[in-house]
Amino acid sequence: MGIGRTSTTGIALALLAIGLASCGCNPPPPLPGTTRGAPPDLRGRRVIVLPVQQNLGVAGDIDAEMAFGLQDKTREVTWILDAEVQEILRRSPGILAGTRGLPVGHFLLAEVQRVGEPLYGNFRRMSALVDAGMILLPVQAVVSAVEGEDPRVELAVALIDSRTGRVEWFAIVEGGAFPAGDPRGIASAVDALARRLLWYVGV
Repeated sequence: MGIGRTSTTGIALALLAIGLASCGCNPPPPLPGTTRGAPPDLRGRRVIVLPVQQNLGVAGDIDAEMAFGLQDKTREVTWILDAEVQEILRRSPGILAGTRGLPVGHFLLAEVQRVGEPLYGNFRRMSALVDAGMILLPVQAVVSAVEGEDPRVELAVALIDSRTGRVEWFAIVEGGAFPAGDPRGIASAVDALARRLLWYVGV
């Protein structure tokens, strides 16, 4: 009997069961390896990098690793990190926008082609403050494992056009197998993300 990959949270299997139990007209929930759409060439663009919205068992500072990994991969994109957005929001008390605790669960239930309210309004207001056209939304980070192997870190990420709400790209990428808590686990997952997102940058 083959041994499949199982999330330590069981979320992938639970979501799959929900999809199968539905009317059948909806696509199944995304699983590791899922890719929808294609990331555009981001050279010369300003991109907000939001914090990871759901962290399910991943030890370490994922947001810091993601910031480092993306900036290290290319300087041709202006990466606008959470600290900068938060500082501007503090100076703009009349603007209702947030970067954490966002309602992102629908990304893990079915295909999302365009974000609606309240996310859309939140993204538009935030992007207008920092003059950014794209938002990189790390939906979830989760630890998964195969019996007899070290765990891996999976990242579910969406790239969204903040002006239209269109989801340009969604993917669930997976890092290498490392002992639990090993910082290389997060680093390898971020590297896999950067390679997929910045497909035009040489290795």
